[in-house]
Amino acid sequence: MWTSKGTWLVQLLVCVMPALLGHKAESAQPDQPIGKQSPAAFPALRDISEQVQSLRLAIEDLIATFGEAYPRGQAYRARLEAIRQQVPVLGPQEAQRRLDALREDALLANPLLDFDSLIVLKRGRGQLGLPTNHQCNPSLPQRGYDNEIVIFPLPAGTSPRRDMQPAASRTPQTLFRPQQSLFVGEIDLHFDGDRLLFTMPNGRTWQIWEIRVDGAGLRQVSPEEPDVHNFDACYLPDGRIIFASTACFTGVPCWHGRERACSLYLMNADGTGMRQLCFDQDLDLHPAVLPTGQVIYSRWDYTGIMHVYLRPLMVMNPDGTGQRAVYGSNSYYPNSLFFPRGIPNAPGKIVAILSGYHGVNRMGELVVLDISRGWHEAKGIIHRIGHRGQPVVPVVRDDLVSATWPKFLHPYPLSDKYFLAAVWPEKAASWGIYLVDVFDNFVPLVVDPQYDFFEPIALRKTPKPPIIPDRVDLARDDAVVYLHNVYAGPGLKGVPQGAVKKLRIAAYHYGYPGMAGPDKIGRAGPWEVMRILGTAPVYEDGSAAFRIPACVPITVQPLDAEGKALALMRSWYTAMPGEIATCVGCHEEPREGPAARRDIAALRGPVELQPWHGPPRGFSFEREVQPVLDRYCIGCHNGQPWEDGCVLPDLRARGQVPNYEGVPLSDLEAARLHPQLRART
Repeated sequence: MWTSKGTWLVQLLVCVMPALLGHKAESAQPDQPIGKQSPAAFPALRDISEQVQSLRLAIEDLIATFGEAYPRGQAYRARLEAIRQQVPVLGPQEAQRRLDALREDALLANPLLDFDSLIVLKRGRGQLGLPTNHQCNPSLPQRGYDNEIVIFPLPAGTSPRRDMQPAASRTPQTLFRPQQSLFVGEIDLHFDGDRLLFTMPNGRTWQIWEIRVDGAGLRQVSPEEPDVHNFDACYLPDGRIIFASTACFTGVPCWHGRERACSLYLMNADGTGMRQLCFDQDLDLHPAVLPTGQVIYSRWDYTGIMHVYLRPLMVMNPDGTGQRAVYGSNSYYPNSLFFPRGIPNAPGKIVAILSGYHGVNRMGELVVLDISRGWHEAKGIIHRIGHRGQPVVPVVRDDLVSATWPKFLHPYPLSDKYFLAAVWPEKAASWGIYLVDVFDNFVPLVVDPQYDFFEPIALRKTPKPPIIPDRVDLARDDAVVYLHNVYAGPGLKGVPQGAVKKLRIAAYHYGYPGMAGPDKIGRAGPWEVMRILGTAPVYEDGSAAFRIPACVPITVQPLDAEGKALALMRSWYTAMPGEIATCVGCHEEPREGPAARRDIAALRGPVELQPWHGPPRGFSFEREVQPVLDRYCIGCHNGQPWEDGCVLPDLRARGQVPNYEGVPLSDLEAARLHPQLRART
C-alpha cells in the first residue's frame, strides 16, 4: 500500500536532473519536490481491516523468519494492533496515515534489505522503451529517450548502518547517461557488484556495453557485424556472457519476415568466441542465471500449435546443452511469462511477469511459480502479488492482462516472499520501484510523477552460482538422443504398449528475414519448412537411441507398424555438438526421472537415422506430388471442357496454367510484407 510518511520520500526520491552528457558518474541534482501518488491509485486497495491483515501477515512472517535480526518486530505488531483498535476514534484518514507510516517502518526494516543502494533505470514519463510481445529491440527507435542509469540510496531511517552514512552518499547518483538521447536499458549487475552490462544502440545496430559502477571503463562488449543486433545480456558464473542476437537471420512468420527474430548466443567476456546456443523460431528473451548455475529464458513457440498461447519457460546449461521446458509447454495459459528469475534459497521457485500475446508490452501480473508443484497452466502458480486469497483461474484469451491492475515489470527477488519490482499502479500514475510481498503490501522506494523507473537491482555482491562445465564437443557436428520410454508421460496417453515401432525425425528450417510467413509455406498453417531426416527403431520396451545433426531443431513422430503417425511432437528440441541428450518419455513433467532399468536402446547404442525416400529435403508440391499428377491425372484434368461441357479441376503444373495468381493475401498480410517484397507484389 502507499505510504504517506514524507520526509525521506521528498528528499531522497527526488529525480535526477538531466546530467551532463557522458559516462562518468556525477551527483544528480534535485528537480522539484515529489508529489505523492494517491493510495486510490491501486484498484486492489482494500479497506483498513484488510490492509491491517496484510501488514500483520508480513510482520509475523518477518518475526518468525528472522527472530532477533528483526528486533522491532514485536513493537511493530503492537503499533498495528493499536491502530486497528483506534480506527473508529481516529477516523479513516488518520488511521490510513498511521497505517502507511507503520508499513514503511516495519517493512523497510526487513533484514533482506541488507544493501545500501539500488541501481535503477530512469526514463521520461511515458517512455516505456519495450518492444511489443512479438518484436525485439530492432523494432524500437534508437534515439529519442530521456533515460539514464541511476544509483538510488535506500532510506536511512530503518537501518543503523544506513543511518551512519554521510549525507553525500544518500544523494542519487547518475551512473551513466547516453549521448544523443540513445536508448539505454536491460541492465545486469555482475556477481561481484562492481560492473554491469546494459544494452545501447550505436546509431547503426543494438549492442551490449559494460561499465563499472563508479562510472568508469565504458566499453562495447559485443562484436559488431552488419545488420546484426545484440542485446539483453547476462553474466555467467565463469565470466562468459549469454545474450540475444539477430545473427540467426530469421524472420517472425506472422510479420512475413519483416520483423527480426532473435536467438540466444554465448561469448567470452571480451566479445570473442561468439557461438549460437538456441536455434529457435522466433524470440528467445530474458536470459538469467538460476541459483543452480543453469540459464532460464523465455522461448516463443510458433509452429505446431496456436502461437498466441505458447511461450514456455526454458532452462539450459550455459553451453547450450540440456535445453528443456520447465513451465508452460503445450499450455494455453498463461500466454507469456516474461523476465523470469530464480529465487535465492528457494529451489524450484521462479518469479516472472505473467502477460498476454497482443495488448500491453511485456508487462502484467507478478507471479511466483513452483515447478515442483506443477508446470502446466495454473498448477504451479502459488502467488499473484496484489491478489492474495484469490484463486488463479486459467483464462484462454489473447489480450490477457490489459485490464488487470496494478501492472508489473522487472521483478528482483529478495526471497520467495519479498521482491523489488517496477509497478504501474493505474493509468494516471507513473511507473515506480516498490518493495512488494506475497501478503499484498506495497512500499514505494523510487517514485516521481514526472518520470518512470524500471529494472531495480540491489547494488551489492551476490553469491556466484556453481560453474557447470561445458559438455559440448565442437569438433563434432552431431549429437545422440536416448529416449527411455516413449510411452511415459501424457504425450502418448491411450496408445498401447508396443504400438510404436519407429520414430520419424524431422527438422525445422525457419524462414529468413523477408522470406518467412504462412503465404510462403502452406496457407496459414505450418509456418515453416519441415525436412524429414529419417527414422529410428523403437524397441519393445519403448526405448530408442539415435544420432541427430547438432544445432538443428528437430521434432518427432511416433509411427505404427504401417508407418502411420500416432502423434506429433508439437514443438522442437535442439542438441549441441557432441551432446548426449536424454528424454524420459513424451511430455513428462520436469521433475520426473527415468525408471531404474537397463533399456534395450542403451545396451545396443545409438543408431544412424534411416533415410526416408531419399535425402532430407523440404516438401515441395511440384517436386513430390506434381509428377504423380502428371503421370496419372492430367490426361483428363487438363483444363479442357468435355464434350458434355463438364470441366474437371485443372491439375496441370502452375507453369502451364495461364494467368495463375495463387492465393491472394489479406490486407493485414500485405501490410506486413517486407517493403522490398511488397513493392514487387
